[in-house]
Order: sequence, then structure tokens, then C-alpha cells
Amino acid sequence: MRVVAIDGPVGSGKSTVAKAVAERLDLPYLESGAMYRVVAWAAVRRGIDPEAADALTALAAELDMEFGERVMVEGADVTGELRSPEVGRTVSAVAATAGVRTELVRRQREWVDEQGGAVVEGRDIGSVVFPDADVKVFLTASAAERARRRERDETPDDLARRDLLDSTRAVSPLVVPQGAVVVDTTGRPIDDVVDEIVGMLDG
Repeated sequence: MRVVAIDGPVGSGKSTVAKAVAERLDLPYLESGAMYRVVAWAAVRRGIDPEAADALTALAAELDMEFGERVMVEGADVTGELRSPEVGRTVSAVAATAGVRTELVRRQREWVDEQGGAVVEGRDIGSVVFPDADVKVFLTASAAERARRRERDETPDDLARRDLLDSTRAVSPLVVPQGAVVVDTTGRPIDDVVDEIVGMLDG
């Protein structure tokens, strides 16, 4: 089972690079952050306080989620709703909830096992979810580049707030995983970054 773990902060290019690597290697692709966004989206819709740990944990356990080209929740396509500003403001607090992380890490491992391998991207994939992945990469980019990439969805202040929350949370903080290769994507063509990552697997 081949597993490629790609981590990094918001705007570092994780989704774009991971999708391209998955296509190059003919492997399924999983955006772990989409799972946290689903829980945040459902919490917003149900009026659940993002600090209510027990309620969020129960919500994460009960939701019927399907991940592929589209994200389905309880049989409905919610892909387009997961990038709303309201979900963006809520997701870091949801992701800091220990019970939510435990449930979603379990789901991520189960999904990859069912697929027989995958390219998985997120913030704790190489450090927590798949510490024994075949390849572990930590993407980074300059603050200006990250802000430019995310300008449609988040302000520079939003990015700074999420960076702080993600890197200082008590459970599975954003860190460079042990054994990961740090790749700076600033100003680099996507194909160039993909070539480097695929080369690591071949090597």
C-alpha cells in the first residue's frame, strides 16, 4: 500500500500539488481538511458552539461523509459550501477538538486502507495519521505568496490566525514531521514540485 503524506500550512499549495501527485501516480487523493470542514459546516448549520467539545465529537462520529470528486454528507453534495467564510472561521477551532481529531484520523486511515493507498494532504498526515508513509513532504511558501493564493477566501489576518491556532493547538499541532522533506513552493511551477515529490518515491 503506497501512501504519500503531504503537509503544510494554509496556502502552501497542498491541494494543488497533492492532486497532481495522485494523478501522476494513479493513486486516490484525500484532502483530510475537507473532513474537518464537513464537521465545521454541520456545526454552523446546527448552531453548535465550536468550543463545545462533546457536541462536536458526537457530531463527527454520527455524520455520514463520502469523499471523492465531490464531498457528500448524508447523501447531499456539499462541496461548494465547505469554502464559505463562516466555515473557514470555524474550522480551526473544530480541528483543535481532541475527540473530533481522534474520530477523523480513524476515518482517514480507514478510507486509505479501503482504497489500497493514497496521496493524503493535511496538517498532521506525516506526523500523526501516517507516520510510516512511503514519502513525507512538508510544503511551505512565503507569507506573501500564501496570502495571494488565498485572497479569494481569506484575508492575511485570517491566515495568520489559522497559522497560530494550527501550530499551537494541544492535539496534533502543525509541525514538520520527522523524516519529512521540506519543499518551498514559492514561485515554482506545479510540475516542478510534483516531479520532485514523485522522484522521492522512485528513489
